[in-house]
Amino acid sequence: MDAGKSTLALQTNHNHAARGRAGIIFVSNDRTGPAVLTSRLGLSHAAVEVDTDFNFWTHIVDTLTQGAKVDYLICDEAQFYSPHQVEQLAKIVDELRIDVFCFGILTDFRTRLFPGAARLVELADRTEVLQVEALCWCGRRATHNARTENGVMVTEGEVIVVGDVEEIDAVDDPPEVAYEVLCRQHHRLALTAARARATGRLSDSDLLPFA
Repeated sequence: MDAGKSTLALQTNHNHAARGRAGIIFVSNDRTGPAVLTSRLGLSHAAVEVDTDFNFWTHIVDTLTQGAKVDYLICDEAQFYSPHQVEQLAKIVDELRIDVFCFGILTDFRTRLFPGAARLVELADRTEVLQVEALCWCGRRATHNARTENGVMVTEGEVIVVGDVEEIDAVDDPPEVAYEVLCRQHHRLALTAARARATGRLSDSDLLPFA
């Protein structure tokens, strides 16, 4: 989270479209609502919403049968796809020779691999870590996604709950559901930015790697 993956997805689409290639953007559970791919930088693009019953193979074959050109697919929030949907994408690459670019995160708020992300790692021709480093509130590299409910970090519950990273440090009026990126240490300690501020830990020099 918070590493610019949706921005990169939109940039990838722009680069290919600018060269005359025809693509389709897919998304699942975007923070702003269905059928749109958005970036926190303010960029957005219409997309096809992927729900649990969506079949990539059928959708693309039907699109091609109707005479449309499809050179590539942009698949954002791919961690929410089912393993079977990921296998459909692999089939599209192998049998239809259509490029598929997937963007997503590997682990959920419990630090466990999403089933779709795990299948992607198993089947992908290539995986790349985004070059933009997300940072924990302490300044270290953020490697874990934390969920807060009414300001309290939780490690149990439904895997897919849409929230955002806005106002994650609000103490007096915290959002019902929000997400925050943390380093492993502070995820393990359940020490979010808001909790650290409330307990005075933000000023503790022993928590800061650059102090």
